Amino acid sequence: MTAPVFVADPDAFASGSSVVLHGAEARHAATVRRLRVGESIVVTDGLGQAVFGEVATVTRDGVEVTVSERLVQDPADPRLTVVQAIPKGDRAERAVELLTEVGVDEIVPFAAARCVSRWPADRTERALARWRSAAREAGKQARRWRFPVVTEPAVLEAVAHRVTRSALALILHESAGTSLGSVALPTAGEITLVVGPEGGLTDDEVSRLVAAGAVAVRLGPTVMRTSTAGVVAAAAILARTTRWDVSP
Repeated sequence: MTAPVFVADPDAFASGSSVVLHGAEARHAATVRRLRVGESIVVTDGLGQAVFGEVATVTRDGVEVTVSERLVQDPADPRLTVVQAIPKGDRAERAVELLTEVGVDEIVPFAAARCVSRWPADRTERALARWRSAAREAGKQARRWRFPVVTEPAVLEAVAHRVTRSALALILHESAGTSLGSVALPTAGEITLVVGPEGGLTDDEVSRLVAAGAVAVRLGPTVMRTSTAGVVAAAAILARTTRWDVSP
């Protein structure tokens, strides 16, 4: 079994011999995971930097880890971004968790026209905090060293601009004539996957994104919930790249 992963601020990695966990991470390590002196542990900054080591001390002030190895994980290539129409209720955080576990690099909350859930200005920061917390915790559980970026929410114009900058952009659409599995994938650059809401993208949204360079694709013979479709499609894409050939 691989060692558990905990998160520390980048500044904590300045020392060459040890890293110290503070606050909530230290309490989780000591009281929830009940780590003891001598146990193996991985500490990451969530930005690709990680240290392997052993627990040296466990106190109320923090958990000190003696470093045995330092590694840096380069950004993945091709990079996968999922533009996720905002699901309703707790399905939103669940979608973020699963996208993180699968290996997505960036998650963009998309305020699509038919989204039932809306983020008014006074709720946006709180909603984003929940998504980012879900990505962080899922990243730890998945033993990732580089957590996905959860961006500010995007409207159609911003999504279309992202499409123009992508090596490949795909829109999930149940009526598309092209299957996801038949599309050639780039070996480098950014792949952008746009996932609509439960009611689907509007004709105007699809037309605008296709005009920007996106390809509408069909995921399969069934219609999935928005919180499921992105995860399944992301897994189908990543399985066709070399990214899943790498051992953890």
